[in-house]
Amino acid sequence: MLINFIKALIVGVAVSIPLGPVGVLCIQKTISKSQLNGFSLGMGAALADLIFAGISLFSLAIVSEFLAANRAWVLLVGGVVIIIVGLSLLLKNPLKLLREKKVKQTGKLTDGVQGFVITFTNPGALVLMLSAFAFAGIKPESFDVPLSMFILLSGVFLGEALWWFSLSALVNIFRSKFSLRGLLVLNRITGAIIAACGFVSLFEGLYELIFL
Repeated sequence: MLINFIKALIVGVAVSIPLGPVGVLCIQKTISKSQLNGFSLGMGAALADLIFAGISLFSLAIVSEFLAANRAWVLLVGGVVIIIVGLSLLLKNPLKLLREKKVKQTGKLTDGVQGFVITFTNPGALVLMLSAFAFAGIKPESFDVPLSMFILLSGVFLGEALWWFSLSALVNIFRSKFSLRGLLVLNRITGAIIAACGFVSLFEGLYELIFL
């Protein structure tokens, strides 16, 4: 149970790290307003991801037999999805988004709602969450007990909360010295790591499909 909680915690951090629109807005609001505004936006996104996590776990539980029987294909498809996400981050320039988006002077609750809406209306977030759970190797049999489901969802939410707090705090600390070039480098490194994980999953699936 503890191992699954740690895995869920890692999943929560992993799905939050990519600097998409929510990440960019979190940085913007932290710089232009306050750390709490940036954190509030991130927690809104975390709430939407929590819903996606519940859907993903429920889906995994329903199709557990299919996943077990087609593990190689699941690894292949999941690997391709993760690679696409990683490469899109690697090739995307967040500086362009940062320059184009305008920060509205809104309250913390409104920022949270904005983060929720942006994430919840992005179907790719659900696919990423499902792929992350499959890649982490969280077993569907762990979902039979309500307490286990609660622990997994808590792990995901806590992981996301830790990331958004860390991001907003870091940006706030270095607000006066914040480097846009550093943001670009961080995005490149994150994309490369995610893509590498996707390739690992892809090659593992190919190996099982060919040799096992």
